[in-house]
Amino acid sequence: MEVVKERAATLQFLGATETVTGSKFLLSNHHMNWFIDCGLFQGLKELRLRNWSPLPIDASAVSYVVLTHAHIDHSGYLPLFVKNGFEGDVIASEPTVELCKILLPDSGYLQEEDARYAAKKGFSKHAPVLPLYTYNDAVATFPYFKAVADEREVKIDGASISLYRAGHILGSRFIKVTFIDSGKTILFAGDIGRYDALITREPVEFKDGIDYLVLESTYGDRVHPKEDIFERFARIINTTIDKGGKILIPAFAVGRTQDIIYILKRLLIRKVIPEDIAIYLNTPLGIDATDIYTRFASEHKIFKRDEGASVFSMPNLRLVKTEEESKALNALDHPAIILSASGMLAGGRILHHLKAYAHDPNSCLILVGFQAAGTRGRAILDGANSIKIHGEMVDIRCRVEYIESLSAHGDREDILRWLHAFDRPPRQIFLVHGEENAITSLKEAIERDFKGVKVSVPKFLEKREIV
Repeated sequence: MEVVKERAATLQFLGATETVTGSKFLLSNHHMNWFIDCGLFQGLKELRLRNWSPLPIDASAVSYVVLTHAHIDHSGYLPLFVKNGFEGDVIASEPTVELCKILLPDSGYLQEEDARYAAKKGFSKHAPVLPLYTYNDAVATFPYFKAVADEREVKIDGASISLYRAGHILGSRFIKVTFIDSGKTILFAGDIGRYDALITREPVEFKDGIDYLVLESTYGDRVHPKEDIFERFARIINTTIDKGGKILIPAFAVGRTQDIIYILKRLLIRKVIPEDIAIYLNTPLGIDATDIYTRFASEHKIFKRDEGASVFSMPNLRLVKTEEESKALNALDHPAIILSASGMLAGGRILHHLKAYAHDPNSCLILVGFQAAGTRGRAILDGANSIKIHGEMVDIRCRVEYIESLSAHGDREDILRWLHAFDRPPRQIFLVHGEENAITSLKEAIERDFKGVKVSVPKFLEKREIV
């Protein structure tokens, strides 16, 4: 009797290859197909156009999507995926599910706003100008979400999946997949957090060997500066207040916004910044995300120092919800701190504030996170004297500060420390989620520290066998 050899599992890289965004990985075996992450490309136009290109597999042929975390470059393609025929479960941690329920509709709303603006200004060659997906498309994904507990095996056809704390943002998880037939394991790291993060607990370390590892490299070419982040913020804030300026902080609604609120609260408690300084949180999404962070306070390492809602509350924190309240911030006659989105100046209310105060040398723009290629934040970081906002050039005369030490991504030392915790290093490592210099530097460091480990850099749409 002829024995039919079952085909090997395959892994196809549909995003986050030689770039930071668009995380999507298609894992297939002889039983089924499933996605690990389902994110949008962001930044450069040539990357964003990939969001409109058809995938190499029909959405209806995919049985599961498993999310590492809720950031849009890891989850933001889901509404289009469902719209195109996906009907399976979306597996994630409970905090990730809750965050996706605010992030995805916001993404849909922004897609609709961008389409309306492009139609109004005649930017698009297409008529009518359509969004990638809508607010309602995003809401339509909610029934597909399935929250699972940490370190609990979820059995699906031919494999089991387990989630482990990754330490990046609230709810971020490593995803371990074990193939039942072969016993082979593959770990998707998503975004690895830091060992010294302000709020988030450190990433789980694995003692047991992993055969294959899909590893991020966002900060693979650098080490985060060692600095007293509280002293740095206090100095910037006090210097700007003394000059009568405004402090603008563009921040990601999930993760970075909560870090900044926590820092400002500690500075007020220590009485090292004026207790009457007005602090405006002008991001409805960030307000909702902070509520979710409060609900899951026990996931944070600061829970022992502050309890419940008090973690992210202070008397002079003013929540800005309406457009009228937001517009009023552009004509303030007193020093203030304005915390708003988006973190890379790609859109959102922060752009209106930058237009209002970028010309003021007494004001300060603080960039507090990774700035992807092709974004306004990256352009300013690279020294641009002016940037285009809402179709007009805006001069950048305010002071610009870049605080790299606040990143939620582990740096090269964090990643290597995490790898050294394995009793046996992975057999093969695929480096993703990074720009060229970061990937090359991390690859060299891993090959230096772990002799014999195969490290490869996949290309977009490349397919590999997992045997």
